[in-house]
Amino acid sequence: MRKTVYATKAAMGAAAAADAAARIRAAIRDRGAAHVILATGASQFETLEALVAAPGIDWSRVTMFHLDEYLGMDASHPASFVRYLRERFVHKVPALKAAHFLDGTAPDPQAECRRVGDLLLRSPIDVACVGIGENGHLAFNDPPADFTTEAPYLVVDLDEACRRQQFGEGWFRTIDDVPRRAISMSVRQILKSRALVVTVPDARKAQALKGALEGPVTPLVPASILQTHPDCAVYMDTPAAALLSAYERR
Repeated sequence: MRKTVYATKAAMGAAAAADAAARIRAAIRDRGAAHVILATGASQFETLEALVAAPGIDWSRVTMFHLDEYLGMDASHPASFVRYLRERFVHKVPALKAAHFLDGTAPDPQAECRRVGDLLLRSPIDVACVGIGENGHLAFNDPPADFTTEAPYLVVDLDEACRRQQFGEGWFRTIDDVPRRAISMSVRQILKSRALVVTVPDARKAQALKGALEGPVTPLVPASILQTHPDCAVYMDTPAAALLSAYERR
């Protein structure tokens, strides 16, 4: 695992995007196409902004998969992750081959998990751009996370720490507005990605980041499973890295 700290969020995001872009270009060169997973939330602002501007990517050969979405949320809602990805990524790379979104309003969430999961199983992921939550979650896999299921997507309950983070980041008017359930890509599915590019800004993530990178691998800190991946790079800003004992500084 590579752990690199940057002085600013902009520098962190630029470096993470450059890494992801290099993986995408290599996949297109070597296999003729690239498949990517993109996360959402405040941690991904700078990364996505830099990624859509990255040179030399033939987006017509790139397929994007959605990491997670709230249940019961229409894509027009300001907090919808479908809306987030459309506005910050899909609309900015109009040549994109395909974008496979999760429908949070699907009448049968389990069927929706299977629908997108079947597409994902036919498309090995070259690079997944993800973050780490304040409670150590990976996607919406809150603690204690399921480390064993092989299902690509699952329906999960959101814990209170996760819901407070979503409210604290300004996505909802009140804590009561934050949904209590979501569809999330599973932990094991995320780990099947050839490469992981992890972006973690802000002091509020420092404790979770220390547990994820330097603590034991445990479902109580879901992102600690990243320690087991053979090709994982973690990009942080200085406040997020404040509790770490070892890292490279740029």
